[in-house]
Amino acid sequence: MPRPALPRTLRARLTAGLVVLLALACAAVGVTTAVALESFLVSRLDQQLAASQGKFAASLEHEARPDADNRPDTRGQADGTFGARLLRGEPTTAAVVREQSDAAVPLTGDDRRALAALPHDGRARGVRLSALGHYRVTAVAGDDGDVLVTGLPLHRVEEAVHRLELVEGVVFGTALAVTGLAGALWVRLSLRPLRRVATTATEVTRLPLASGEVAMPAPVPDTDVRTEVGQVGAALNRMLGHVGDALARRHAVEERLRHFAADASHELRTPVATVRAHTELALRHPGPVPEEVRHALERIQSESRRMSGLVDDLLLLARLDAGRPLAREPVDLTRLALDAVDDARVAAPGHHWLLDLPEEPVTVTGDPHRLYQVIANLLANGRVHTPSGTSVELRLAVLAEGVELTVADDGPGIPEALRPEVFQRFTRADHNRSRRTGSTGLGLAIVEAVVTAHRGGVEVTSRPGRTVFRVRFPSGG
Repeated sequence: MPRPALPRTLRARLTAGLVVLLALACAAVGVTTAVALESFLVSRLDQQLAASQGKFAASLEHEARPDADNRPDTRGQADGTFGARLLRGEPTTAAVVREQSDAAVPLTGDDRRALAALPHDGRARGVRLSALGHYRVTAVAGDDGDVLVTGLPLHRVEEAVHRLELVEGVVFGTALAVTGLAGALWVRLSLRPLRRVATTATEVTRLPLASGEVAMPAPVPDTDVRTEVGQVGAALNRMLGHVGDALARRHAVEERLRHFAADASHELRTPVATVRAHTELALRHPGPVPEEVRHALERIQSESRRMSGLVDDLLLLARLDAGRPLAREPVDLTRLALDAVDDARVAAPGHHWLLDLPEEPVTVTGDPHRLYQVIANLLANGRVHTPSGTSVELRLAVLAEGVELTVADDGPGIPEALRPEVFQRFTRADHNRSRRTGSTGLGLAIVEAVVTAHRGGVEVTSRPGRTVFRVRFPSGG
């Protein structure tokens, strides 16, 4: 059986709690007044029984005598008054007053046993007679060794109590309905400051806090610290102030780092190119060069090329971070994929290079040089981080929402701890291996930056024996 749904919002809970508490209070008042009224009316009946002094029951006793009048005395008796005469524990006569005259009352076995069980102390007690209903009765000893029972009906008491319960039900029900509506309105008005606090907090959650300069929302106006909501608003404003200051400082630091990377990369290009040029010139010297000197020159040439590539990658990332636009022209991704796989096959002939291309050329709008760099970096990642003999497959597919480029390999996979930061800069799975193979840790960061600049997305899934990079470009580039 499903559990009833409970109100979730604070406003609904407060309103429901108010109505429930009022309902409990009304129920307590109703029960108390009904019990008090019933007790009061019953006590009045008991007083009437005591005042009647059993006259009607005594007339039944006299009726049994030969010299007595044959009619019981009903004068001054309330309508419905009950009288009975018990001899040796058995009722011999029972009558009830009806319109100032008596009428015989048939008694069942249960009625006779109930009357016979009454103590003869004159105290009022409640009994139920089959033909009459509920009564308050007293039993006293008669003059002839018999027992005289006198009773008054309880139906008027029950009617009065039921009428009170009906009136209370109508009044309390109306009060609950009106209080529920008024309480809901009052709670809604009282919680408006809290709703403004929630709206401000929601606006903050929608801000791109992870990157870029962020304009914080206006502070919450309800900051009266004498109220709980005001305390929450003041705390939220202080938090927003701290977050805004931290974001501004972070943005300033990022800008300085971006400018430094761009300036440093730009300034390093000339000396690195000069070192490479002089190294190549020294290696072309026609005269005899000692073997140690030649080896040193070759190492200088190799490291200068590596440094030149690192400078170019850093400069590219700095330009992409600065939001500099890329070229926008039709690009045949099929041709770029063929060229990139050919280059990768030459660089790593020990790998198995596979292509899965559609029959028709796949075209997007973008920068051909940077798109080729994306494909080349993904293939280089599969080549550098997998052993010889690994199969690397490049696949192009046209989807309803755009173009998908997939590079998959059956190598050892990416460690699980490394996957969340695989597209971050200078991320390496194995520092020693990366440095030995010439990896700078910027290849996948460039892939992510270039794809983002083309309004696309890139993701990776990996497990031992299967690593897949998926790059998606939107329709129309």
